[in-house]
Amino acid sequence: MARNSRSIPEVNAGSMADIAFLLLVFFLVTTTMDIPTGLQVALPPITNEPPPESQQRKREVLEVLVNASDQLLVEQKWMTIDKLRQKTIDHLTNEGKDPTLSTTSTKAIVSLKNDRGTSYDMYVQVYNELTAAYTIVRNEYSQQTFGKPYNKLRQKAQIDEVKKKYPKKLSEAEPVNKGGN
Repeated sequence: MARNSRSIPEVNAGSMADIAFLLLVFFLVTTTMDIPTGLQVALPPITNEPPPESQQRKREVLEVLVNASDQLLVEQKWMTIDKLRQKTIDHLTNEGKDPTLSTTSTKAIVSLKNDRGTSYDMYVQVYNELTAAYTIVRNEYSQQTFGKPYNKLRQKAQIDEVKKKYPKKLSEAEPVNKGGN
């Protein structure tokens, strides 16, 4: 008896491309991408008018410089990072008492300038100290005025009043190459 050879059944591969495409689309849609986030800073509007230069205007600005060697210079005096917060608080809350510091809290400006060689760690430490000083003065004013810290306020009018009393005027200048002096 002759044996009839059986053929091997084939797998229908017609829909394999469709399945691969659907899997690709599925993974593209469901995959999340980690986007590095930087510091959120609101920049001032661009104007063509030069800023007014005067002794009074210079009094309102607390100059904070960080050189390439990560040394801190505040108002042309060497300072350690642990004293920066208190110096900033004194500048913001002076209200004209000390003739070397700002006349009012609404006019007080903090100017941060760093060298291109400044380490990122030092920049973040200085920026954190300056931001912490603003947080402290806003919390103290809010506590005295409304009986609760600034971050616990819920009414827009109260938040706006605190921001009006202590506006965050933190100016960052373009980094420069000055070296390690």
